[in-house]
Amino acid sequence: MKKASAYYILTLGCPKNQVDSEAMATLLLQRGYRAVTDPGQADVLIVNTCGFLQSAQEESISILRDLGRGKKARQILIAAGCMAERDGEKILEAAPEVDALLGTLRWSEIATLVERLRGGGKRRRLQRMALLGDPPHPLEAPTPRPPRLYASAYLKISDGCNASCAFCTIPSFKGKLKSHSFDSVIREAGQLVRAGARELVLVAQDTTDYGRDRGEPDSLPRLLHAIARRTSGLDWLRLMYAYPGHISEELIHVMAETPQILHYLDIPLQHGHPATLRRMKRPSNIHLVLKTIEKLRTAMPDIALRSTFIVGYPGETEEEFQGLLDFIATIRFDKVGVFKFSPEPGTPAAALPHQVPPDVQEERRHQVMVLQQGISLARNREQIGRVLTALTEAHEEGMTLARTYRDAPEVDGYVIIPGEHPLGEMVQVKIMDAMEYDMIGELAE
Repeated sequence: MKKASAYYILTLGCPKNQVDSEAMATLLLQRGYRAVTDPGQADVLIVNTCGFLQSAQEESISILRDLGRGKKARQILIAAGCMAERDGEKILEAAPEVDALLGTLRWSEIATLVERLRGGGKRRRLQRMALLGDPPHPLEAPTPRPPRLYASAYLKISDGCNASCAFCTIPSFKGKLKSHSFDSVIREAGQLVRAGARELVLVAQDTTDYGRDRGEPDSLPRLLHAIARRTSGLDWLRLMYAYPGHISEELIHVMAETPQILHYLDIPLQHGHPATLRRMKRPSNIHLVLKTIEKLRTAMPDIALRSTFIVGYPGETEEEFQGLLDFIATIRFDKVGVFKFSPEPGTPAAALPHQVPPDVQEERRHQVMVLQQGISLARNREQIGRVLTALTEAHEEGMTLARTYRDAPEVDGYVIIPGEHPLGEMVQVKIMDAMEYDMIGELAE
Protein backbone atom coordinates (compact mmCIF):
# COMPACT_ATOMS: atom_id res chain seq x y z
CA MET A 1 0.00 0.00 0.00
CA LYS A 2 1.34 3.45 -0.93
CA LYS A 3 2.39 5.63 2.00
CA ALA A 4 0.61 8.92 2.54
CA SER A 5 2.53 12.04 1.56
CA ALA A 6 4.57 13.47 4.42
CA TYR A 7 5.27 16.93 5.78
CA TYR A 8 8.02 18.37 7.96
CA ILE A 9 7.54 21.59 9.94
CA LEU A 10 10.31 23.49 11.69
CA THR A 11 9.19 26.31 13.97
CA LEU A 12 11.40 29.27 14.84
CA GLY A 13 10.64 32.08 17.28
CA CYS A 14 7.96 32.45 19.92
CA PRO A 15 5.03 30.36 21.20
CA LYS A 16 2.66 32.31 18.93
CA ASN A 17 4.49 30.79 15.96
CA GLN A 18 4.25 27.37 17.57
CA VAL A 19 0.47 27.68 17.76
CA ASP A 20 0.33 28.51 14.04
CA SER A 21 2.59 25.55 13.21
CA GLU A 22 0.36 23.20 15.16
CA ALA A 23 -2.67 24.58 13.35
CA MET A 24 -0.98 24.02 9.96
CA ALA A 25 -0.06 20.49 11.01
CA THR A 26 -3.66 19.76 11.93
CA LEU A 27 -4.89 21.00 8.54
CA LEU A 28 -2.37 18.82 6.71
CA LEU A 29 -3.26 15.80 8.83
CA GLN A 30 -6.90 16.37 7.97
CA ARG A 31 -5.94 16.22 4.27
CA GLY A 32 -4.25 12.84 4.75
CA TYR A 33 -0.64 13.94 5.16
CA ARG A 34 1.56 12.38 7.85
CA ALA A 35 4.18 14.09 10.00
CA VAL A 36 7.87 13.17 9.85
CA THR A 37 10.84 14.42 11.85
CA ASP A 38 13.42 13.81 9.11
CA PRO A 39 13.23 16.45 6.33
CA GLY A 40 14.70 13.93 3.92
CA GLN A 41 11.57 11.80 4.27
CA ALA A 42 9.12 14.67 3.64
CA ASP A 43 7.32 15.69 0.49
CA VAL A 44 6.51 19.10 1.95
CA LEU A 45 9.06 21.19 3.88
CA ILE A 46 7.73 24.12 5.92
CA VAL A 47 9.83 26.59 7.92
CA ASN A 48 7.74 28.86 10.14
CA THR A 49 10.17 31.77 10.21
CA CYS A 50 10.84 34.44 12.82
CA GLY A 51 11.38 38.04 11.72
CA PHE A 52 11.59 39.80 15.07
CA LEU A 53 15.38 40.35 15.27
CA GLN A 54 18.17 40.39 12.71
CA SER A 55 19.70 37.30 14.32
CA ALA A 56 16.37 35.46 13.98
CA GLN A 57 16.12 36.47 10.31
CA GLU A 58 19.64 35.21 9.67
CA GLU A 59 18.77 31.90 11.31
CA SER A 60 15.61 31.60 9.20
CA ILE A 61 17.52 32.22 5.97
CA SER A 62 20.30 29.84 6.96
CA ILE A 63 17.84 27.01 7.58
CA LEU A 64 15.93 27.68 4.37
CA ARG A 65 19.20 27.65 2.42
CA ASP A 66 20.26 24.34 3.98
CA LEU A 67 16.90 22.72 3.24
CA GLY A 68 16.94 24.19 -0.27
CA ARG A 69 20.38 22.80 -1.07
CA GLY A 70 19.28 19.30 -0.10
CA LYS A 71 15.82 19.52 -1.67
CA LYS A 72 14.84 16.62 -3.92
CA ALA A 73 12.86 17.07 -7.13
CA ARG A 74 9.68 15.77 -5.51
CA GLN A 75 9.89 18.13 -2.54
CA ILE A 76 8.41 21.60 -2.10
CA LEU A 77 9.79 24.19 0.32
CA ILE A 78 7.56 26.82 1.93
CA ALA A 79 8.71 29.78 4.02
CA ALA A 80 5.87 30.67 6.39
CA GLY A 81 5.38 33.10 9.23
CA CYS A 82 6.85 36.40 10.31
CA MET A 83 9.88 36.84 8.08
CA ALA A 84 7.93 35.60 5.06
CA GLU A 85 5.43 38.38 5.75
CA ARG A 86 7.99 41.04 6.65
CA ASP A 87 10.69 40.46 4.06
CA GLY A 88 9.69 37.78 1.59
CA GLU A 89 11.82 39.23 -1.20
CA LYS A 90 14.91 38.87 0.95
CA ILE A 91 14.07 35.21 1.50
CA LEU A 92 13.58 34.55 -2.21
CA GLU A 93 16.88 36.23 -3.06
CA ALA A 94 18.86 34.43 -0.36
CA ALA A 95 17.15 31.04 -0.66
CA PRO A 96 16.14 30.58 -4.32
CA GLU A 97 14.88 27.03 -3.75
CA VAL A 98 11.91 28.35 -1.74
CA ASP A 99 8.72 27.61 -3.69
CA ALA A 100 6.24 29.79 -1.81
CA LEU A 101 5.72 32.38 0.91
CA LEU A 102 2.90 32.04 3.45
CA GLY A 103 2.25 35.08 5.65
CA THR A 104 1.51 35.24 9.35
CA LEU A 105 -2.26 35.45 8.91
CA ARG A 106 -2.58 33.00 6.00
CA TRP A 107 -1.62 29.72 7.72
CA SER A 108 -5.20 28.45 7.29
CA GLU A 109 -4.49 28.18 3.54
CA ILE A 110 -1.52 25.82 3.94
CA ALA A 111 -3.25 22.71 2.58
CA THR A 112 -4.61 24.56 -0.46
CA LEU A 113 -1.18 26.07 -1.13
CA VAL A 114 0.54 22.68 -0.88
CA GLU A 115 -1.90 21.04 -3.25
CA ARG A 116 -1.58 23.88 -5.78
CA LEU A 117 2.21 23.60 -5.71
CA ARG A 118 2.28 19.83 -5.97
CA GLY A 119 -0.41 19.78 -8.64
CA GLY A 120 1.38 22.32 -10.79
CA GLY A 121 4.66 20.43 -10.86
CA LYS A 122 8.03 22.07 -11.37
CA ARG A 123 6.70 24.62 -13.88
CA ARG A 124 4.23 26.02 -11.32
CA ARG A 125 6.98 26.17 -8.70
CA LEU A 126 9.25 28.19 -10.93
CA GLN A 127 6.64 30.98 -10.76
CA ARG A 128 6.66 30.91 -6.94
CA MET A 129 3.58 31.71 -4.93
CA ALA A 130 2.94 34.21 -2.17
CA LEU A 131 -0.04 34.35 0.17
CA LEU A 132 0.54 37.44 2.30
CA GLY A 133 -1.48 40.10 4.08
CA ASP A 134 -4.95 39.71 5.54
CA PRO A 135 -6.76 36.40 4.98
CA PRO A 136 -9.98 36.30 2.95
CA HIS A 137 -11.87 34.84 5.92
CA PRO A 138 -11.61 35.28 9.74
CA LEU A 139 -9.05 32.96 11.31
CA GLU A 140 -10.39 30.04 13.32
CA ALA A 141 -7.76 27.60 14.59
CA PRO A 142 -8.45 23.97 13.65
CA THR A 143 -8.48 21.83 16.78
CA PRO A 144 -7.75 19.57 18.52
CA ARG A 145 -4.03 20.20 18.36
CA PRO A 146 -1.84 17.70 20.22
CA PRO A 147 -0.23 19.26 23.34
CA ARG A 148 3.47 19.87 22.65
CA LEU A 149 5.06 19.57 26.05
CA TYR A 150 3.24 16.47 27.19
CA ALA A 151 0.26 17.99 28.99
CA SER A 152 0.86 21.67 28.21
CA ALA A 153 -0.56 23.56 25.22
CA TYR A 154 -0.43 27.17 24.04
CA LEU A 155 -3.74 28.94 23.40
CA LYS A 156 -3.41 32.07 21.24
CA ILE A 157 -6.19 34.61 21.82
CA SER A 158 -5.25 37.36 19.35
CA ASP A 159 -2.87 38.39 16.58
CA GLY A 160 -1.16 41.71 15.96
CA CYS A 161 -0.49 44.58 18.34
CA ASN A 162 -1.71 48.15 18.87
CA ALA A 163 1.39 49.29 20.76
CA SER A 164 3.99 51.41 18.96
CA CYS A 165 7.19 50.47 20.78
CA ALA A 166 10.09 52.18 19.01
CA PHE A 167 12.30 49.09 18.91
CA CYS A 168 9.69 46.55 17.74
CA THR A 169 8.98 45.35 14.20
CA ILE A 170 5.94 43.21 15.02
CA PRO A 171 3.16 45.65 13.98
CA SER A 172 4.85 46.05 10.59
CA PHE A 173 4.12 42.43 9.65
CA LYS A 174 1.50 41.31 12.18
CA GLY A 175 -0.68 44.39 11.81
CA LYS A 176 -3.07 45.84 14.37
CA LEU A 177 -4.70 43.85 17.15
CA LYS A 178 -7.16 41.21 15.93
CA SER A 179 -8.81 39.42 18.84
CA HIS A 180 -10.05 35.90 18.23
CA SER A 181 -13.75 35.51 18.89
CA PHE A 182 -14.79 34.72 22.44
CA ASP A 183 -16.60 31.53 21.41
CA SER A 184 -13.72 30.26 19.26
CA VAL A 185 -11.23 30.64 22.14
CA ILE A 186 -13.57 28.81 24.54
CA ARG A 187 -14.14 26.07 21.98
CA GLU A 188 -10.43 25.64 21.31
CA ALA A 189 -9.66 25.51 25.04
CA GLY A 190 -12.14 22.66 25.49
CA GLN A 191 -10.81 20.75 22.51
CA LEU A 192 -7.21 21.08 23.69
CA VAL A 193 -8.09 19.74 27.13
CA ARG A 194 -10.04 16.85 25.61
CA ALA A 195 -6.93 16.14 23.49
CA GLY A 196 -4.87 15.75 26.67
CA ALA A 197 -3.77 19.20 27.85
CA ARG A 198 -3.63 19.67 31.62
CA GLU A 199 -2.26 23.22 31.32
CA LEU A 200 -3.27 25.97 28.88
CA VAL A 201 -0.86 28.87 28.39
CA LEU A 202 -2.58 31.99 27.02
CA VAL A 203 -0.40 33.89 24.55
CA ALA A 204 -0.70 36.95 22.31
CA GLN A 205 1.44 40.01 21.62
CA ASP A 206 -0.48 41.60 24.51
CA THR A 207 -2.94 39.28 26.20
CA THR A 208 -4.30 42.10 28.37
CA ASP A 209 -5.41 44.05 25.28
CA TYR A 210 -7.83 41.29 24.29
CA GLY A 211 -11.14 42.62 22.99
CA ARG A 212 -10.10 46.26 22.62
CA ASP A 213 -10.43 46.07 18.82
CA ARG A 214 -14.03 44.93 19.30
CA GLY A 215 -14.83 47.90 21.51
CA GLU A 216 -14.60 45.73 24.64
CA PRO A 217 -11.44 46.71 26.54
CA ASP A 218 -10.61 44.69 29.66
CA SER A 219 -12.34 41.60 28.23
CA LEU A 220 -9.54 39.31 29.39
CA PRO A 221 -10.95 38.75 32.92
CA ARG A 222 -14.27 37.61 31.47
CA LEU A 223 -12.47 35.33 29.00
CA LEU A 224 -10.31 33.78 31.72
CA HIS A 225 -13.30 33.17 33.96
CA ALA A 226 -15.24 31.58 31.09
CA ILE A 227 -12.35 29.28 30.11
CA ALA A 228 -11.96 28.11 33.70
CA ARG A 229 -15.70 27.63 34.24
CA ARG A 230 -16.54 25.98 30.92
CA THR A 231 -13.46 23.81 30.31
CA SER A 232 -14.01 20.55 32.16
CA GLY A 233 -10.79 18.82 33.17
CA LEU A 234 -8.53 21.88 32.98
CA ASP A 235 -6.01 21.96 35.83
CA TRP A 236 -3.91 25.04 35.09
CA LEU A 237 -4.49 28.26 33.18
CA ARG A 238 -1.37 30.43 32.79
CA LEU A 239 -1.21 34.01 31.53
CA MET A 240 1.73 35.41 29.56
CA TYR A 241 2.62 38.80 27.98
CA ALA A 242 0.63 41.23 30.12
CA TYR A 243 1.06 44.92 29.28
CA PRO A 244 1.71 46.89 32.50
CA GLY A 245 -0.94 49.55 31.92
CA HIS A 246 -3.67 47.01 31.10
CA ILE A 247 -3.59 44.99 34.33
CA SER A 248 -6.95 45.95 35.80
CA GLU A 249 -8.47 45.48 39.24
CA GLU A 250 -10.92 43.00 37.71
CA LEU A 251 -8.10 40.95 36.19
CA ILE A 252 -6.32 40.78 39.54
CA HIS A 253 -9.58 39.73 41.24
CA VAL A 254 -10.30 36.98 38.71
CA MET A 255 -6.74 35.65 38.98
CA ALA A 256 -6.92 35.60 42.77
CA GLU A 257 -10.37 34.00 43.00
CA THR A 258 -10.33 31.40 40.19
CA PRO A 259 -8.66 28.13 41.27
CA GLN A 260 -7.49 27.08 37.79
CA ILE A 261 -5.72 30.39 37.09
CA LEU A 262 -2.14 30.15 38.28
CA HIS A 263 -0.65 32.82 40.53
CA TYR A 264 1.91 33.65 37.86
CA LEU A 265 2.18 36.66 35.58
CA ASP A 266 4.63 37.61 32.86
CA ILE A 267 4.90 41.41 32.46
CA PRO A 268 7.50 42.41 29.82
CA LEU A 269 8.48 45.84 31.16
CA GLN A 270 11.62 46.34 29.01
CA HIS A 271 13.26 48.91 31.33
CA GLY A 272 13.04 50.52 34.74
CA HIS A 273 14.05 54.14 34.06
CA PRO A 274 11.38 56.61 32.85
CA ALA A 275 13.67 58.40 30.36
CA THR A 276 14.65 55.16 28.64
CA LEU A 277 11.04 54.01 28.55
CA ARG A 278 9.95 57.28 26.94
CA ARG A 279 12.52 56.81 24.17
CA MET A 280 11.20 53.27 23.78
CA LYS A 281 7.67 54.68 23.48
CA ARG A 282 6.68 52.43 26.35
CA PRO A 283 4.63 53.25 29.49
CA SER A 284 7.01 55.28 31.67
CA ASN A 285 4.98 55.68 34.87
CA ILE A 286 7.16 53.67 37.22
CA HIS A 287 4.94 54.58 40.16
CA LEU A 288 1.98 52.92 38.41
CA VAL A 289 4.03 49.76 37.83
CA LEU A 290 5.02 49.62 41.48
CA LYS A 291 1.40 50.13 42.58
CA THR A 292 0.19 47.40 40.20
CA ILE A 293 2.75 44.93 41.51
CA GLU A 294 1.80 45.83 45.06
CA LYS A 295 -1.85 45.08 44.25
CA LEU A 296 -0.91 41.76 42.65
CA ARG A 297 1.12 40.70 45.66
CA THR A 298 -1.54 41.83 48.11
CA ALA A 299 -4.21 39.81 46.33
CA MET A 300 -1.88 36.82 45.73
CA PRO A 301 1.01 36.77 48.23
CA ASP A 302 2.51 33.71 46.56
CA ILE A 303 2.42 35.12 43.01
CA ALA A 304 5.46 34.48 40.80
CA LEU A 305 6.33 37.48 38.60
CA ARG A 306 8.40 37.34 35.44
CA SER A 307 9.68 40.22 33.31
CA THR A 308 12.05 40.94 30.44
CA PHE A 309 14.40 43.90 29.99
CA ILE A 310 16.49 45.42 27.22
CA VAL A 311 19.94 46.78 28.05
CA GLY A 312 22.01 49.09 25.87
CA TYR A 313 19.05 50.91 24.32
CA PRO A 314 20.22 54.02 22.39
CA GLY A 315 21.04 56.84 24.77
CA GLU A 316 21.02 54.61 27.86
CA THR A 317 23.30 56.50 30.26
CA GLU A 318 25.06 55.09 33.30
CA GLU A 319 22.40 56.80 35.41
CA GLU A 320 19.57 55.19 33.44
CA PHE A 321 21.21 51.78 33.63
CA GLN A 322 21.65 52.17 37.38
CA GLY A 323 17.95 53.06 37.50
CA LEU A 324 17.20 49.70 35.88
CA LEU A 325 19.35 47.87 38.43
CA ASP A 326 17.65 49.70 41.30
CA PHE A 327 14.23 48.92 39.83
CA ILE A 328 14.98 45.19 39.59
CA ALA A 329 16.43 45.16 43.10
CA THR A 330 13.32 46.93 44.46
CA ILE A 331 10.70 44.69 42.86
CA ARG A 332 12.63 41.40 43.19
CA PHE A 333 11.08 39.55 40.29
CA ASP A 334 11.06 35.76 40.52
CA LYS A 335 12.16 35.38 36.89
CA VAL A 336 13.88 37.80 34.50
CA GLY A 337 15.02 37.62 30.89
CA VAL A 338 17.66 40.11 29.68
CA PHE A 339 18.33 41.04 26.05
CA LYS A 340 20.83 43.34 24.39
CA PHE A 341 19.31 46.00 22.15
CA SER A 342 19.20 45.06 18.49
CA PRO A 343 18.73 47.90 15.94
CA GLU A 344 16.07 46.54 13.63
CA PRO A 345 15.87 48.22 10.19
CA GLY A 346 12.75 50.29 9.75
CA THR A 347 12.16 50.91 13.45
CA PRO A 348 12.54 54.39 15.00
CA ALA A 349 15.05 53.03 17.51
CA ALA A 350 17.46 52.00 14.77
CA ALA A 351 17.91 55.66 13.78
CA LEU A 352 18.31 57.06 17.28
CA PRO A 353 21.60 58.78 18.17
CA HIS A 354 23.98 57.60 20.90
CA GLN A 355 23.95 53.90 20.08
CA VAL A 356 25.54 51.93 22.93
CA PRO A 357 28.69 49.97 21.94
CA PRO A 358 28.33 46.15 21.91
CA ASP A 359 30.92 45.62 24.66
CA VAL A 360 29.03 47.99 26.96
CA GLN A 361 25.78 46.21 26.16
CA GLU A 362 27.34 42.88 27.06
CA GLU A 363 28.76 44.18 30.33
CA ARG A 364 25.37 45.64 31.31
CA ARG A 365 23.61 42.41 30.47
CA HIS A 366 26.09 40.56 32.66
CA GLN A 367 25.48 42.95 35.57
CA VAL A 368 21.70 42.47 35.37
CA MET A 369 22.06 38.70 35.18
CA VAL A 370 24.34 38.58 38.23
CA LEU A 371 21.93 40.77 40.20
CA GLN A 372 18.93 38.67 39.19
CA GLN A 373 20.64 35.36 39.90
CA GLY A 374 20.98 36.37 43.53
CA ILE A 375 17.33 37.43 43.67
CA SER A 376 16.11 34.28 41.92
CA LEU A 377 18.15 32.09 44.28
CA ALA A 378 16.63 33.81 47.30
CA ARG A 379 13.12 33.51 45.82
CA ASN A 380 13.62 29.81 45.15
CA ARG A 381 15.00 29.21 48.63
CA GLU A 382 11.78 30.65 50.05
CA GLN A 383 10.04 27.60 48.57
CA ILE A 384 12.11 25.09 50.56
CA GLY A 385 9.81 23.01 52.76
CA ARG A 386 6.69 23.82 50.72
CA VAL A 387 4.67 21.07 49.06
CA LEU A 388 3.76 22.22 45.54
CA THR A 389 1.78 20.68 42.73
CA ALA A 390 4.03 19.98 39.75
CA LEU A 391 3.43 18.83 36.18
CA THR A 392 5.92 16.13 35.14
CA GLU A 393 7.43 16.94 31.77
CA ALA A 394 10.64 15.07 30.88
CA HIS A 395 13.19 12.47 31.94
CA GLU A 396 16.88 13.29 32.08
CA GLU A 397 19.70 11.13 33.47
CA GLY A 398 17.42 9.14 35.74
CA MET A 399 15.60 12.24 36.99
CA THR A 400 12.14 13.65 36.29
CA LEU A 401 11.84 17.31 35.31
CA ALA A 402 8.60 18.94 36.43
CA ARG A 403 7.18 22.46 36.55
CA THR A 404 5.28 24.12 39.36
CA TYR A 405 2.91 27.07 39.00
CA ARG A 406 6.03 29.26 39.29
CA ASP A 407 7.53 28.02 36.02
CA ALA A 408 6.21 28.66 32.50
CA PRO A 409 7.08 26.22 29.69
CA GLU A 410 10.35 26.75 27.84
CA VAL A 411 11.38 30.00 29.57
CA ASP A 412 11.60 29.12 33.28
CA GLY A 413 13.20 26.39 35.37
CA TYR A 414 12.25 22.96 36.69
CA VAL A 415 11.81 21.01 39.86
CA ILE A 416 14.23 18.08 39.61
CA ILE A 417 12.81 14.91 41.16
CA PRO A 418 14.94 11.73 41.67
CA GLY A 419 13.73 8.75 39.61
CA GLU A 420 11.77 8.46 36.40
CA HIS A 421 8.08 9.04 37.11
CA PRO A 422 5.13 9.01 34.66
CA LEU A 423 5.01 12.08 32.44
CA GLY A 424 2.09 14.42 31.96
CA GLU A 425 0.90 13.91 35.54
CA MET A 426 0.16 16.31 38.37
CA VAL A 427 2.20 15.25 41.42
CA GLN A 428 2.80 16.67 44.89
CA VAL A 429 6.43 17.61 45.42
CA LYS A 430 8.18 18.75 48.59
CA ILE A 431 10.90 21.30 47.79
CA MET A 432 14.17 20.20 49.41
CA ASP A 433 16.77 22.55 47.92
CA ALA A 434 17.08 25.43 45.46
CA MET A 435 19.44 26.84 42.83
CA GLU A 436 19.30 30.04 40.78
CA TYR A 437 17.00 28.60 38.14
CA ASP A 438 15.89 25.16 39.30
CA MET A 439 14.77 23.52 42.54
CA ILE A 440 15.27 20.02 43.96
CA GLY A 441 12.22 18.13 45.19
CA GLU A 442 10.95 14.75 46.22
CA LEU A 443 7.50 13.22 45.89
CA ALA A 444 5.46 14.04 48.96
CA GLU A 445 4.04 11.16 50.99
